[in-house]
Amino acid sequence: MRLYMEKDLMALSPHRQHLTSASDLMTTYEARRAGFVSLALEKNRQGTPFVQQARSLKAIASTVARPKDLLGISDIEPALVVAAGVSDKAANHLHDEDKQEAISLLIRNYLEPQGDNWVEELVFRFLLTRGDALGGMMRNIAGTLAQRKTTRAIISALGVLGQSYSYLDTESNKWLPKPDSDADIELRVKGLSWRSAGNSRTLSYNIKVPAVNKNVDLCLFNSGQADFANQKISKVTYAANDLYLALGELKGGIDPAGADEHWKTASTALKRIGRAFGDIKASPYLFFIGAAIERDMANEIWVELETGTLTNAANLTNDNQIASICLWLCRL
Repeated sequence: MRLYMEKDLMALSPHRQHLTSASDLMTTYEARRAGFVSLALEKNRQGTPFVQQARSLKAIASTVARPKDLLGISDIEPALVVAAGVSDKAANHLHDEDKQEAISLLIRNYLEPQGDNWVEELVFRFLLTRGDALGGMMRNIAGTLAQRKTTRAIISALGVLGQSYSYLDTESNKWLPKPDSDADIELRVKGLSWRSAGNSRTLSYNIKVPAVNKNVDLCLFNSGQADFANQKISKVTYAANDLYLALGELKGGIDPAGADEHWKTASTALKRIGRAFGDIKASPYLFFIGAAIERDMANEIWVELETGTLTNAANLTNDNQIASICLWLCRL
């Protein structure tokens, strides 16, 4: 009788498959350290093109004797504009004469005063602006890495379940069948579609849900890829409230200093989703996946899981938990 009750509890509370208490949700020091290392490696990877550009700029600048001579090399004007402190976005709004003035000011105020070291000064200032751009890119990279890891976990779960899948390719914006080798496929996936117990399922990322009027990180639909064939058809699908099986928030930031703020944002979003669908007599599953989960946050999540406000949750840094929650999604 007890075994039956435990199995029944597992069916009603899928989080119990991988969690026994709030403490299980907490991010360990080892996981936090690994997360910071992963972000550092990704930052280096993302920054490599900028370093190579700087080397090329240095090589070209070294062919002239004086900073003023740079004005005669028209094909490096974009790089000189960057060195002048103008971002690519800002440069799109400037006229040619404005760009020339920015370069002239760079030469007069910063390069010429450096004497023989002007080439190094040019490279430093180029990297300074590019570094700012890299910082902007990195503010979004934690979310990107979290989506990739979750995607890979779902694909792995489907493989274990013997299910094939199709994916929405970010480059072609077309649905493609599972390739023979899907190594690193998570780098170009913005949607997945598979079958569960004979029913079509489709997972979409970062879509604006009409019932909520806000973007939701992860949405699982009781629908096939044909209902997401193009933007017009997808819009109709997104408006069909009865097709939503599960909606989730995904927070990939690993810094514990921002953990509470991430949870506040996610919790508010999940409550908003619950209210919006409750108003239309619908009750899709709600779940949360986060990388930085501290003690107080873990306790709040656990209470919501135990009371049924949340259906499932997992710590992104815990491979067993991610495998479990993704298996749950694949079986819905």
